Amino acid sequence: MGVGVAFTSADLDLGDLRDRAARDADLTRLGAALGVPVGIVAQVHGNAVVRAAHPPSPGDVAPLDLTCERADALWTSEPGLAVAVRVADCVPVCLAAEDASVVAAVHAGRPGLLNGVLGRAVADLRAVTDAPLRAWIGPHVCASCYEVPAAMAREASAALGIAPATTSWGTPTLDLTAAAVRQLEAAGVATEFVGGCTREEPRLHSYRRDGADAGRLVGAIWIAER
Repeated sequence: MGVGVAFTSADLDLGDLRDRAARDADLTRLGAALGVPVGIVAQVHGNAVVRAAHPPSPGDVAPLDLTCERADALWTSEPGLAVAVRVADCVPVCLAAEDASVVAAVHAGRPGLLNGVLGRAVADLRAVTDAPLRAWIGPHVCASCYEVPAAMAREASAALGIAPATTSWGTPTLDLTAAAVRQLEAAGVATEFVGGCTREEPRLHSYRRDGADAGRLVGAIWIAER
């Protein structure tokens, strides 16, 4: 067995502001494209990690709605089930064991990074397998575009152990990429960057660019069945 990883574009909007039936229809469409059902949780910018332990029925690509669970990371050891997180500037991280025994999707925005959601997800995966882990870091707002108040930039950068930075227009920013990479590498996880800046690229959803009506893209990962 191997793993599959996918990051969607603005062609799909899988956010909670959408009509539930329309969102689920798009999740089913995504599942059909991936060949596996897609599971999601209710994201709250925290550090809770939950397990998706629902073996999918053969050929069924209807979404697995776990939005009764308030969490920001979702993992599974079930082949043929994608776990997914939804973002519009935050960092989507897909994790997998090299033996394809377990995978996880993590929603790592500024609060989640500060609260250690990546470390908690890695710990849950390491409780399942001793195999090395790797991560795919999906599209998110880059440091050149993520303007934050000066005090927040100073405090968060210090807490995350990353260098202070500025936007392309010279104001304080927070480098979410550097923070995610630092935490993953500190946990011994090999990392790979996938995609681009959500604010800069119209093909991606961005809260910073589009405001409260912004859609949500998905980072999904699954254990492929033989």
